[in-house]
Amino acid sequence: MKVLFLGNSHTYFNDMPELFARFVLKTTGQKPDVTMLSYSGRTLEWHRKEYFALRFNLMYGGYDYCIIQQAAHPYPPVEETLFWGKDIIELCHRCRVKPVIYMTWAEKAYPENQQKMIDTCEKLAADNGALLAPVGRVWQSVINKYDDIDLFFTDGEHAGLYGDFLIAAVMCKALTGTVSEEIIGMGQDFIGGLEIDFEHPVFVEEKEKVPVVLDFEKCRRILEEIEKG
Repeated sequence: MKVLFLGNSHTYFNDMPELFARFVLKTTGQKPDVTMLSYSGRTLEWHRKEYFALRFNLMYGGYDYCIIQQAAHPYPPVEETLFWGKDIIELCHRCRVKPVIYMTWAEKAYPENQQKMIDTCEKLAADNGALLAPVGRVWQSVINKYDDIDLFFTDGEHAGLYGDFLIAAVMCKALTGTVSEEIIGMGQDFIGGLEIDFEHPVFVEEKEKVPVVLDFEKCRRILEEIEKG
């Protein structure tokens, strides 16, 4: 399996595509190749207008899937998301790459924004023959049910370690049909506790500290919500 991730910081935080690849390995016995076209704050419109990088990857990259993530905070207008999302999905289809819509989550301070994101992503996927990775729906379920599981990074917008565990697990299930309980406790932290300058991201890593172990019980409860859909 070869997967292209198209998005912004809600894709690249904590090296989520690599965590996804490790989850697929634990689930299927085979680790997929993963690549990103993910840049801070970028929308689907920006990615579509930067046509040649996306075109080249889809035409010659040998990808099985392209995971498509719209900007999230703020979430662009629904009509804009549907228009540019459809355009990218059609490009995927022409290149025989299966499109996957990555449903993101609302800010911690504005949970009321979640339903618009759910409805838009469900429509985009259903109307255009794409798979759906319902991250935002599961995210909403977890935060509504468990006060002790903090999915957010300190800014209240990006995913923290448990958030990226959830994202990678939802992606694994969306693409393989299942997710192994062997992933419980696995996580990645690419900032090592450092604060991030979101205008000019610079990450200083102590590589031996990148892999982390998460609380097993919290991970198990997240997986239960993923199984419920």
